[in-house]
Formats: sequence, C-alpha cells, structure tokens
Amino acid sequence: MAVNKLALIRYKTIDDCLKNRFRKWTLEDIIEKVSATLYELEGITSGVSKRTIQADIQLMRSDKLGYNAPIVVKDKRFYAYEDAGFSITKAPINNADVDKMKEIVGVLKQFNAFNYFDEMSDMIARLENNLYKSTKQSGNNIQLESNKLVKGLECIPPLYQAVLNKRSLLIEYKSFKAQQSQQGIYYPYLLKEYRNRWFLICKAKKRPGILNLALDRIVEFQELPNEEFVSYHGVDFDRYYEDLIGVTKNERDRAQKVILEFTNDHAPYVVTKPMHQSQVVLSKNEKTTTFRIDVVLNYELEREILGFGECVKVLSPRLLISKIKRRLEQNFSQYEITEDVRDIK
Repeated sequence: MAVNKLALIRYKTIDDCLKNRFRKWTLEDIIEKVSATLYELEGITSGVSKRTIQADIQLMRSDKLGYNAPIVVKDKRFYAYEDAGFSITKAPINNADVDKMKEIVGVLKQFNAFNYFDEMSDMIARLENNLYKSTKQSGNNIQLESNKLVKGLECIPPLYQAVLNKRSLLIEYKSFKAQQSQQGIYYPYLLKEYRNRWFLICKAKKRPGILNLALDRIVEFQELPNEEFVSYHGVDFDRYYEDLIGVTKNERDRAQKVILEFTNDHAPYVVTKPMHQSQVVLSKNEKTTTFRIDVVLNYELEREILGFGECVKVLSPRLLISKIKRRLEQNFSQYEITEDVRDIK
C-alpha cells in the first residue's frame, strides 16, 4: 500500500499528539495541530478535514501499514494511546520501505565518492548494515558501539524539530542531584552527542547562560507555540564546542594548554585515536611521548585522563595536576586496608 508524503506527515503529527501526555487531545485539537504542521512543512493553507483525520486514525489502528496503534477514546472525547509507551515510529518497516531505503543508500554511496561527503561514511555503513540485517540476508557485518539501556533516544526526532523550527519548550527535568523533577520553559539551540549520551543545549527562560540537559533525564516535554522563542546571540554553536572534550562549558571558559606524558607502550593508541583535534606530539624519548592538547578544563577531560590510569602523567597546567592528583588520592584511599575491612565471601 503506497503512502504519500502528506499522509506520513499526518500520521507522524497524530502520533506526536497522542504521545504527549501533558494534555488531553480532542479530535478538534488533533485537526488543528495537523493543519498547523501541514502549513509549516508544506505551506498548505486549506487545512485538513475531520473525515481525513478520522480515516487516518482508523488506518493507524489497523495492520495495513503495520502500525496496529492502540488508539482509544477516553470519556467519549479524548484520544490517547492505551499504551503510554507506544509510538508508530517504533513499528517495524515493511519490505517495500526497505527496498526504497536500499535505493537511497545506494545513491548516498555514490555521493560519498566526492570529498564533500566524506563525513557520511559512518552513517552510510550503519544504514546499510541495518538494512541488510532487517531483511535477514545476513547477520551483523559491523558491530557498532551502542547502549540499548540509554534512555531518551526517542526524544531526538521531536527535539531536533524544535531546534530546527526554533520552538520554545516546556520541559520536565530531573537531574541526578534533584530529589524531584521540575518544569521550566527552555529555548533549544543544539543537540549534541558525547559517548552515546545525548544532550540538549539550551537556555532556561528564568536563568542566564547556556545549559546542557541530558536527554535521559528529561521526563516529558512539549512545544509551546504561544511562547516566543529567544535566540542566543554572541555564540557560534558551530564552533562553541571545538575547544573541549565532552559538553561541560560556560561562555567564560577558554582553552588551556594541556601537556600529557604517556608511556611509549600506550602512546601509539593516543596517536591513532587522538584525544582532541588539537592534539600534537611535542617530544619523544626512550620511555615516554609527550602530547599537547588545547582544551577547556572540565569534568569530562579529567575522566578521560583518569581512564588512562598509570599510562599517563599530567605535566601542565598546575590546576589540572592538582585536580587529578586529588582524585587519585581519593581513589587510593578507597583501597587502603584497615582493621575494619573484612573479606567478602
């Protein structure tokens, strides 16, 4: 069964509505939301009819597209998913879709022959591997780093749309340090990934400066069409994170010259997989190789250095030396043998 682009937009918008548990959705609310989305994405001013949306809901409920969406009507008025965790985006794709995607991957592989598209290599390999795996033509040919226990990945598509379309958001967020979640209005600017964990770079309406919200700590969120979006001036987000490892930074932070001395048995790993794009080799002797990186001093940098264990020594700056030394001393103290320690059996 062929599905055109406008229909897919309607299904996706209905799905976004029913996933949003911040509000209750009448049929009229859904019609209004779908009409607004069609206008934003396609410039369609005629809206959408009640009959069309009712037919879309029936089709989503059926197995014709493989959705089998558990859409129910509560209190004879409000539409919702009976399963709060359901989404049509989690449904398996059909064979026709797989064939079409294979064609697209083939086109992308041709584009990748040009230098302009070098950065697409990893993405194309992932797509091709997943497509062949979905048709059971072969098992995994590439084992990519992933963590299926990471939460919040389902938030990426709607948050990306909010960033792209400059939409203000109402976000319920619970940090690791907080006992209870809190709601606030945020202006999203960028989605950033670091070590399989995703962050929303944004500004809170009632707080100055740039924040990063971990997607796995976002409880719920929704767009606020009546809340004016506030852009963040004075920061080029394309370059803002070039001088650090990770995501932790404020606008006053500046890169510092970090000098690291590695044992020669480990130095080749650092050469072949640089810690940062600024990395250069300063010197080498019989026992050690000394590197320099120009980065902001932050928590992620400390974790990266500590991860190398006894293979690395910080030579500069002094502030970083003292921080690493203090953390190593705290770590060592956890292993000191005392009279109170007993063997665990």
